[in-house]
Amino acid sequence: MAERVFPDEWLVPTISAMITAEAVAGLRDAAEPTSTLWDLVTGKGYATDEQILAALSKRCRVPVAEQPKPDGKVKEIIPEAVARRYHVLPLRATDSVLEIATANPFDIDAEKGLAFASGREVRMQLLSPARIAALTDEIYRPENVIDKLLEGMEGSSQVQQLEDEAPPDEFQVSAEEASQRPVVRLVDLILSEGILARASDIHIEPEEGGFAVRYRIDGVLRQVMKIPRAAGFPLVSRIKIISSLDIADRLRPQDGRARVAVNGVPVDLRVSTLPASMGEKVVIRVLDSRATVLSLDALGLNPDEFSAFKALLTHHEGIILVTGPTGSGKTTTLYSAIRSIQTGKTNIVTVEDPVEYRLQGIVQVQVHEKAGLTFASALRSILRQDPDVVLVGEIRDKETATVAVQASLTGHLVLSTLHTNDAANAVTRLVDVGVEPYKIAASLRGVVAQRLMRKLCPACKEVWVESVPEKMAKWVPRGTPLYRAVGCSDCAMTGYRGRFSIVEVLTVTPEVERAIGSGATADKIADAARAAGMNGLWESGISHVLRGESSLDELMRVVDVPFEGGAEPVLPASPAPAAASGRAAAASAARGRAAEPAAPEGGAPAAQGAPGGFDLLESLDAAPKVTRLKRKVLLVDDEDALRRVMKDLLERDGFIVSEARDGVQALDQVDRTGPDVIVLDLNLPGLDGYGVLSHLRSRPATADIPVVVLTAKGDEDNEVRVFELGADDFLTKPFRARALSARLDAVLGRRHPGT
Repeated sequence: MAERVFPDEWLVPTISAMITAEAVAGLRDAAEPTSTLWDLVTGKGYATDEQILAALSKRCRVPVAEQPKPDGKVKEIIPEAVARRYHVLPLRATDSVLEIATANPFDIDAEKGLAFASGREVRMQLLSPARIAALTDEIYRPENVIDKLLEGMEGSSQVQQLEDEAPPDEFQVSAEEASQRPVVRLVDLILSEGILARASDIHIEPEEGGFAVRYRIDGVLRQVMKIPRAAGFPLVSRIKIISSLDIADRLRPQDGRARVAVNGVPVDLRVSTLPASMGEKVVIRVLDSRATVLSLDALGLNPDEFSAFKALLTHHEGIILVTGPTGSGKTTTLYSAIRSIQTGKTNIVTVEDPVEYRLQGIVQVQVHEKAGLTFASALRSILRQDPDVVLVGEIRDKETATVAVQASLTGHLVLSTLHTNDAANAVTRLVDVGVEPYKIAASLRGVVAQRLMRKLCPACKEVWVESVPEKMAKWVPRGTPLYRAVGCSDCAMTGYRGRFSIVEVLTVTPEVERAIGSGATADKIADAARAAGMNGLWESGISHVLRGESSLDELMRVVDVPFEGGAEPVLPASPAPAAASGRAAAASAARGRAAEPAAPEGGAPAAQGAPGGFDLLESLDAAPKVTRLKRKVLLVDDEDALRRVMKDLLERDGFIVSEARDGVQALDQVDRTGPDVIVLDLNLPGLDGYGVLSHLRSRPATADIPVVVLTAKGDEDNEVRVFELGADDFLTKPFRARALSARLDAVLGRRHPGT
């Protein structure tokens, strides 16, 4: 009878040095055809995995893999089928080396096959078969979608949950059970990225195939990532846990609050859930007091609007209302108003649902309807506290409106909000609620209707040379330069950064008061207010557009163009005389507006000149110059000496240079500095250049930043791979100085032809 052979017969010499020959023979006789010698030795207790590994390492001079931590990106190089066929665990890879863990250092076929599959030199480490199988299942298992999603998305921001100061009997939800799961890191990442990106709201929306995460930045939603459904449901549960909501109830809408600290700075969150057909939708309102400057000057009002609003706040009694849709900045305007009248000599009390920003020196009351503390009941109690100024978060019903009117008629200044489209409709809204018109006329001092418009990014805005739509031609004086959004790294390629308020301020004059008291319609009230000097939202917005602060497209997104049959527009003063600026004339001609011949002082019409107003070209030198902004370069290389040489070279050529010496630092510098172009080495410690490039191209905010790869590995495979990942150019070391600058100029020119 032939002697039975083990599947791992190569291990016999090593085991024979550890146990007797009789023991090895006994294992041969008792072994099943598929039983390995390694499993039999450890199963019978002859030796442990560690002892076998130590003996193999000494015999073959191959190191043992101590606490192996596979790099998740190596899965892209070695597919699961290849790893299982050769019974190896891929650990990490660089441009030229692939490190693997194996139990068989004599497997030459595996070494050659892996070298061919990866195009790299294979270096082996030893690991037991059981550990290889377990770790292979862990890194390749399909259900581990959260870990896969988090690969390459680690940030430097830290999110820490803060406990609200609550009464002792308030129920506190513990997050201890979820604190060990990868979903906690995913929630922290979504919150920190959104807060640092100045998002006012974070939307997590279930849809076909997963959950979409979108940030509302400057009033516009932007999708930032797509999460698989297997990760989306625990993500929603984690958010409900930190906001003290019932995670078992998925069939009813719920509202909650949470406090977190991002990089040590506390931020309040308002969380709302809504059952939908594909799962629960979550909206998180971010209340970041750092990002909100509570000052009237910071609202960006026109001078006449600012003066009218300040005049309203000089009243010592009456009602002042701020109106607009949700998200139009009403609460910020009210807080700015009470900040401006807070002198330390007045008693200011607010009643809100919820208290969005905590203000020093002001008593703030939180509505709690389940406990019977409504707007109306709180307002009645406040009036017994000897207040001078009362802020009511919102007038929602007849009871609250009646108490607010009574408070204003008894010597208190009341500030509140309403959800109406314009200032005049605030009056009809109060009538609809149930307040008599004569009481409104006696108590109302003014109404401020507002919207928020986005500011053009100062770094990339450019003169708009297309023709103005016919319906808006009468609002734009001839010769006024207009601007349009372009997009750059400073504004995440949107063309806009920051917002300001456009308002219409209705001041209750005697004529307006008579119209309100007689029960006039909103149109009649608006006509009386305009006769007294009120400008509408459109006029407010067009003033900012003509000053170059925003664009016509943004204005039309926020406000409708006034009805054609309305009153003639009151045009704001043009920033520069039409005939004094050659650039203005050129812009006017390019926009296609036919300029009528101007009449001289004597009244005779000017002689017809060449078409297009060429007679104004003589003043072109007086036009403001457009200066080219310095371009920003991020150098990513772990060689300090080479980085210094490249920095000196590029700074002499007029670039602004920032540096990073590894992949993680590079991603942080991209968010901090917003470079126009990146010079990226591939062989970096920690996160290599391939990972940095993949991360940049996966984020909408960084997807269009040009990347020039600089590497010592100039082979064809590397070049093809980086271009597949989205690189714009490929440069090998050593490089020529002038070639680097020329390539950067060429890449910037292709990406942004105007630069």
